[in-house]
Amino acid sequence: MPATNLPSLDHHWMPFTANRAFKAAPRLVAEAQGMWFRDIDGREILDGAAGLWCVNAGHGRREIADAVHRQLLALDFAPPFQLGHPGGFALAERLSAITPPGLDRVFFANSGSEAVETALKVALAYQRAIGQGTRTRLIGRERGYHGVNFGGMSVGGMVANRRSFGPGLPGVDHLRHTHGVPGNLFARGQPPHGAELADDLERLVALHGPETIAAVIVEPLAGSTGVLLPPVGYLERLREIATRHGILLIFDEVITGFGRLGAPFAAQKFGVTPDLMCVAKGLTNAAIPMGAVIASRAVHDAIVSGPAGIELFHGYTYSAHPAACAAGLATLDIYAREELFERAAAMAPAFEAAVHRLADAPHVIDIRNLGLVAGIELAPRDGTPGARAFDAYLDCWREGVLVRVTGDIIALSPPLIVEEPHIDRIVATIRLALERVG
Repeated sequence: MPATNLPSLDHHWMPFTANRAFKAAPRLVAEAQGMWFRDIDGREILDGAAGLWCVNAGHGRREIADAVHRQLLALDFAPPFQLGHPGGFALAERLSAITPPGLDRVFFANSGSEAVETALKVALAYQRAIGQGTRTRLIGRERGYHGVNFGGMSVGGMVANRRSFGPGLPGVDHLRHTHGVPGNLFARGQPPHGAELADDLERLVALHGPETIAAVIVEPLAGSTGVLLPPVGYLERLREIATRHGILLIFDEVITGFGRLGAPFAAQKFGVTPDLMCVAKGLTNAAIPMGAVIASRAVHDAIVSGPAGIELFHGYTYSAHPAACAAGLATLDIYAREELFERAAAMAPAFEAAVHRLADAPHVIDIRNLGLVAGIELAPRDGTPGARAFDAYLDCWREGVLVRVTGDIIALSPPLIVEEPHIDRIVATIRLALERVG
């Protein structure tokens, strides 16, 4: 769309955006293909963030568009309550083929936020179904991000996402985060120190009593807060503690799922299987909104084997939407045919080497990476935290590269089709931006 034919910018209230500043100098894209966006002036922008951690197979995949087109003409919608269509069952079966063994029951939602809300409710329903109805407490983690609905906001630990909206859900507590452990700066891959931070769950068990805690939810790798990696042994320790106390372990894999870390899911990358797993983003390559909770058979059966009738009073109008299922099936075909999960693992060493070349760039105080995700942490400006990274983001945009910023951290998560020249350009552009932001 030519800039001269723009619609009014007044009416669209944009999410997680400084609306007044954006509308004074808008950044608008009109097309996308492969590794590239094209803005409304025809300028190419290299996508270093897979959109928003989600376009794992690259932009403009015709196979997905064609599958959605065919599906909309054949069956545009089917009510998901007391009715089904083959696509939902087919996608659930295909997902179960790539999840960790034992996680093979799929409940569809429409986003990562909805997947988290679903998982929290399933955890509560499970504890009630097995006669543990006193277990109503939910445990999140400081600096965690689990979407923006009330459940996800409550178990999340990002202050700005919470402060305007009241106390949130009752009976929620938080583990300590894993950031800032001495000896972990500039670690390549999983940091060596900090496994003992998982013992914070023992502290909360002692504080509240194990009979009150239903579930603990963590991101295996925390993305939106600035790429915080789990220390070696941390997730294994958390799994053991949760199991010992009858607490369900939920992994929020909305970002880490579908190849981002070089495996289908972080659960396989780290060798730790949760009881419930939330997915979204890469599930449909972001072509159609969709999320899902993948439950263990034990959790599913405890709820579904109860009294006859509706077992779980929960769902969404667009659960397993036919077009989203078609997009999901086509996306899984691409991942398998092009071996993109394996490709991400193969590209990870080159990506790691490139981002760590920024260790001597101005203002850089830490670099963290795993798979095809990295966080470059900057020293904040006095009195204006986040300003330096956002200025770097704008500088990169002007130079034709899209990165993601959160606070004073630049986050990278390129599509899994990324090539070494793309990586080199992203890193070189960041270096120049850091030299200019002052």
